Amino acid sequence: MEVYCTRPRCPRPQNYFADLDDITTLKTTQQKYCTTCGMPLLLDGRYVTVKLLGRGGFGAAFLARDRRIPGMRQCVVKQFQPAGNLSLNQLQQAQLMFEREAEVLSQLGNDHEQIPDLFAFFPVIVNGLQPGQEDQFFYLVQEYIDGQNLEEELVQQGKFSEQQVLQVLQEILKVLKFVHHRGIIHRDIKPSNIMRRRDGRLFLLDFGAVKQVTNAALGSAASSTGIYSMGFAPPEQMAGGQVFPSTDLYALAVTIIILLTNKEAVQLFDAYSNQWKWRSQVTVSPRLADILDKMLLPAANQRFQSAQEVLDALNPQAAKAPTQFNSPSVTLPPQPPSSSPVVPRPPTQPAFSTVELLGGAAFSGFEGALIAIALFSLVKSPIVTLSIAFVILGILIFAQTRRWIEKFDLLIIPTITFAIIFFLPFLQGGLGIKAVIILSVAAALVTISLTAVFRLIYKLLSLLL
Repeated sequence: MEVYCTRPRCPRPQNYFADLDDITTLKTTQQKYCTTCGMPLLLDGRYVTVKLLGRGGFGAAFLARDRRIPGMRQCVVKQFQPAGNLSLNQLQQAQLMFEREAEVLSQLGNDHEQIPDLFAFFPVIVNGLQPGQEDQFFYLVQEYIDGQNLEEELVQQGKFSEQQVLQVLQEILKVLKFVHHRGIIHRDIKPSNIMRRRDGRLFLLDFGAVKQVTNAALGSAASSTGIYSMGFAPPEQMAGGQVFPSTDLYALAVTIIILLTNKEAVQLFDAYSNQWKWRSQVTVSPRLADILDKMLLPAANQRFQSAQEVLDALNPQAAKAPTQFNSPSVTLPPQPPSSSPVVPRPPTQPAFSTVELLGGAAFSGFEGALIAIALFSLVKSPIVTLSIAFVILGILIFAQTRRWIEKFDLLIIPTITFAIIFFLPFLQGGLGIKAVIILSVAAALVTISLTAVFRLIYKLLSLLL
């Protein structure tokens, strides 16, 4: 049986123990240790981690089996282990978040079927990798939801239909109604935190950023700790101030318009006019569009004040009564408030998606190789050829950044260039058409690889800085 070591810096976390293939041995053995780093593998004496599900800034999540439950029930083991050099206050805040998730799941999971159940929460103290040191880890064990999150669904199937988002909206609103009634604000609703089980049931995940409103009415304020996902948080949360039930409704509305448009939040929000621009990109009923826009209003008191209010507005019977909606354009200040006056900035181009970025890289590499081959066959000077080719390629890349060239243009231009070289053999530089194709495709693949690497480095630096 394969067992995965949960120590963050273990150089070889995969372990295989042939004796654990026997179910009797698996259930009775006292402990197993990582053959590389010596980390105990049977967590709390019962949880056997078999696969890494993912890592984040505060730890990792593993797929595990509970050897003390008949049928070896699957579960998710979350490990708290912050990465980077955190201050003592930051470390305490992060640990508090992790403990809060366990506390909230213990309150909510058993009482609502669309919130994962909590199975266990425990610390583990082990010898560190350095002699004389000890490492302490905290583990949270919760119900495993076998399915896909909505972010994965969006990548796989593309835009959601109006009927699909209505189902998501109504189900998650019912969960939020229950959560808010318990005095809890989630504060991190986004597609990746909504999981669809294989039977179609939706679950709200990741309560690590929740804020519990204690000793106050549900509508009262709770101070934010600045934990949110960029693009999904409303102004009051980004400013580090108060959060409300309508804070979650705002993030849910952003989630819905992302599912409808298949675009990132930064592409839907116009920083120049400080407005959401999404309605022109989809075809939905005016009533749904108005409801979403009211959920996206800038001031918390202008939005719906509860999940039930949104459910009532979605109810066809509610359409008989006139409903007053505010302007469909909403404001989300991307920067914290400043004492200096705001200077208008020229409109910015929407950000490129990953597909657009890699597609543009493929175009640049393929087209650049064709241009270089054709020029070399005419000029016969490598220096002059490369100089002219780089100038032309630079113009094409600049045109892409300005979105003068996009979508079908990325196919039409290299097709025309290739056709010219194909029908004019003297432009093939004596290589032959097959060699031209191979070199161009290779250049495109190299460009894609370099672009992907630089994008990854940029994201890593963004997270660190």
